[in-house]
Amino acid sequence: MKEFKKKGELTRFQILAEIAENQPHIRQRDIAEKLGITVQAVSENIKTLTDQGYIQAGNGRSHYKLTKRGIEKLKREAITLRKYADSVLETMSTYKSTWPAIAKENLKKGEEVELFMEDGIVYAKKRTDGQAHGKVLHNAKKGEDVALTELSGLINLKKGKVTILVLPRISEGGSRAANLQKIKKVYSQGYDRVGIMGTVARAVADKLNLRVDFEFATPEATLAAAKRGLNVLVLAVGRMSKSIARKLERENIEYKIENVAEESST
Repeated sequence: MKEFKKKGELTRFQILAEIAENQPHIRQRDIAEKLGITVQAVSENIKTLTDQGYIQAGNGRSHYKLTKRGIEKLKREAITLRKYADSVLETMSTYKSTWPAIAKENLKKGEEVELFMEDGIVYAKKRTDGQAHGKVLHNAKKGEDVALTELSGLINLKKGKVTILVLPRISEGGSRAANLQKIKKVYSQGYDRVGIMGTVARAVADKLNLRVDFEFATPEATLAAAKRGLNVLVLAVGRMSKSIARKLERENIEYKIENVAEESST
């Protein structure tokens, strides 16, 4: 739309349109309120349009009329805008929002599928009676990523729970002051994901040979996993646990905190 590339051209087009609709009596204040700009901006643009011969101004600030040249300009630019809008609408009519999933079985293009969450991952399988559905955009083998469209419904998902084990800080003895037996017992209960936060937590994980799924951006990763229905165990040093707890509280994620310093063992 080269007609509107210059600064202020779209605003001047809108002003011309307002005058054309309400001429010959329209106040600058009314135009300003309609377009969401200042009266001063309206006044300056009207002066420019008048100087260019598109507007004929009468007495005062409420008597304006489009000249023949102004009418031709307004029509020309209106047609340009309509063509642009039609082009956008045509593009959107063929646009399909897509969503990725993992194929739980072999799927064919055009097939109706059910969406569900398993181990924090969205899967698609041939439609049964699930609550979330979509249509396959291309053939996909079991285990492949598949693009889906025409999504509807909601995936039935229960939020996971988080257990935060608070480790002693290095000034308090670090991993040497941690109750390793208690940590191992909690870990053995089985969690979908395990995260660590802090150098002491890394040392504890190495000592106990724990599986660690994430140790960077741990608060964000913990929240994301819990929102996907996964139960998470986090080893955090001292006050680091609070940054995780705050995020979980804001999202109403259930969690518990246990101190695993050696002196707290039972």
